[in-house]
This record gives sequence, C-alpha cells and structure tokens, in this order.
Amino acid sequence: MTESKPDAGSGTGQDAADGGSPGPASAPEGPADLAGLRAARAHNGDAPDTRPDEGPDEGPDEGYDIRIARDGTWFYHGSPIGRLPLVKLFSTVLRRDEAGDYWLVTPAERGRIRVDDAPFVAVEMRREGEGRNQALSFRTNLDHWVTAGPGHPIRVAVDPVTGEPSPYIHVRGDIGRGLEARLNRPVFYELADMALAADGDGPAGVWSQGVFFPLEAA
Repeated sequence: MTESKPDAGSGTGQDAADGGSPGPASAPEGPADLAGLRAARAHNGDAPDTRPDEGPDEGPDEGYDIRIARDGTWFYHGSPIGRLPLVKLFSTVLRRDEAGDYWLVTPAERGRIRVDDAPFVAVEMRREGEGRNQALSFRTNLDHWVTAGPGHPIRVAVDPVTGEPSPYIHVRGDIGRGLEARLNRPVFYELADMALAADGDGPAGVWSQGVFFPLEAA
C-alpha cells in the first residue's frame, strides 16, 4: 500500500500547492451551528424557507452568505470559518441541484451557497493492491475517505484556454450532478505517475476497483 503525503493545512482548505494560504487566526468563527445560520439570515431580513417537503431547486431563491473557495476553505460573510467540526456539519447537508447550484438543506429549510469549483479537495491518496485489482482511496480536506470505482468515478476536465487539467472524484449524490472533490496537485501528480495505457493503447489512466479511468484526453 502506498499513500501520498497529506497536506499540512488545517483540514478546511489552504491547499498550499495550489497557492492557498491560511486565514487569519483572529477571523470570525462563523455561526455556532445551522440554527445560527437561520438566525443570522432572519436578522438580515431574509425570511427562512420552512417547507420541508420541497426540494432545493424549488421555492424562493433564499441564500446564505457562505462561499467555498477553490482550495476548499469555507467563508462566512467573507471570513474563513476556522472551526473544522462546524464545516463538517455544514458539509453533511450540502446538496447540488439539476442546475448545478449548491444548497445547504435541512428538513426545515434550505439556503443557496456559492462554490468556486468543487466543494471538497482530495488531499491524500492510498493505494491497495496492484494493476486492475488495485483500489485507490482519497481523503478529502474534511477527512472523508472515498474509493474510486463504479460509484465514485474519476474525471479530468481540461481548460480549453490554458490546457490545464483539473481532476475530480465523485463523492456523493447522483453521478454527473452530485458533489465532487478536486484532486490537489500533489495527489494528481502521484496519480499521474501511476498512469498506464489501457491495454497498451489509448489514453493513459489508472485502474481502481476494476474500472479504468483515463487521465488525459483521448
């Protein structure tokens, strides 16, 4: 079994290899919990949506002043949320709708948030086995482990202007419109070092749980 070196950040983001930097230690901690978010939004004049039977893509366009940066850092009113347990709590109710918008959804209410890229960042990789039978597992910045395979595909998007690849792994929800983690640079470089051509031909890629995932355009 091999594994990549974990990031040295706090776990909420600060992807050093991608140019991120830790937020100031004195930054506001954010609301204490989901109830605190509701109170803050009501205080700001936005009436909470309390219809629990409606999906996140229905009803009024409510919003929380929350943004997830490309390096995985969560911001509340422009300041980093420094409490990892709070960020983990919010992440459990994070959803994505058919339009690609992100929401925090509870049985009582929902609120739209901003996500710059993917909501999670893969900061560590572990490999068990070899060849087609190997399993590649990834740890996110919020300490979730996901193993690439039929239910958790890896994809690589290429910027049409710069040609720079951005690799992702599906974390949860419907494939194609669920939640993904972007592989940070050290993890992607390690993955690229393992890449082989499928059956000696075609694009290079990796195997995990019997599935071949290309890492470059065909």
